[in-house]
Amino acid sequence: MNNKLLGRVAFYALVVVIVVFSVFPFYYAIITSFATGTALFEVNYWPKHFDTSNYESVLGGRTFIRSIVNSVFIATTTVLMALFLAVTASYALARVRFRGRGLLLMAILAVSMFPQIAVLAGLIELIKFLGLFNTPWAMIVSYTIFTLPFTVWVLTTFMRDLPLEIEEAAIVDGASPWVIITKVFLPLLWPALVTTGLLAFIGAWNEFLFALTFTLSEAQRTTPVAIAMLSGASVQEIPWGPIMAASVIVTVPLVILVLIFQRKIVAGLTAGGVKG
Repeated sequence: MNNKLLGRVAFYALVVVIVVFSVFPFYYAIITSFATGTALFEVNYWPKHFDTSNYESVLGGRTFIRSIVNSVFIATTTVLMALFLAVTASYALARVRFRGRGLLLMAILAVSMFPQIAVLAGLIELIKFLGLFNTPWAMIVSYTIFTLPFTVWVLTTFMRDLPLEIEEAAIVDGASPWVIITKVFLPLLWPALVTTGLLAFIGAWNEFLFALTFTLSEAQRTTPVAIAMLSGASVQEIPWGPIMAASVIVTVPLVILVLIFQRKIVAGLTAGGVKG
């Protein structure tokens, strides 16, 4: 009995340590975002006062609101395009038998192993050829390319686990492949779609390298680039307060999305783990 109690106490203590370790940076960023002047360099674990001047400075800037709108549009469009292509590709890879299917899956996985910097030069030439430079579509195309391998792999795994009898019944009823995907499989794939879609959204929302490379004007910048541009010429000139406020503003939507879809995310991550 004592061993069980000690084991349970140790387990919950470990959970508390992990939660504190994960949440503390965001918590401290929130506290710092309300500090100004010399208070920024004081170590405080509890807020002494709430000064909203940092948030007013960030939101009152010329283009920060526009950067948030750009990030929302780019991340949302990337998710929609990636999920549409991934659902149709995963159906072909999971349900259609053809020679070289395993090799194609390995090639898709290999594409995701390339670091961004390794393909940056080629993507620049592609974006210029398509005439998309300094437009949101430059980021959407590049983000979709890097998001597709992950979404295809995950959705292919889920598609394989769906009962074959459901598809056979739909075929007997005269359903086409498109009807099977949209009317039969899509409702069953919601946990996987939410999980992969949210991860793709977070990746597109936080991406910095492509957003910095493919944009020239302030009006086309995304939030990571806008936050980076807040930095001063030296460490003494860096506006830490506004940077923390901007970081909190950018992070809050992601936290809200995770809280809204947390049940779908857990279902998507655990589905297929246990087979009856």
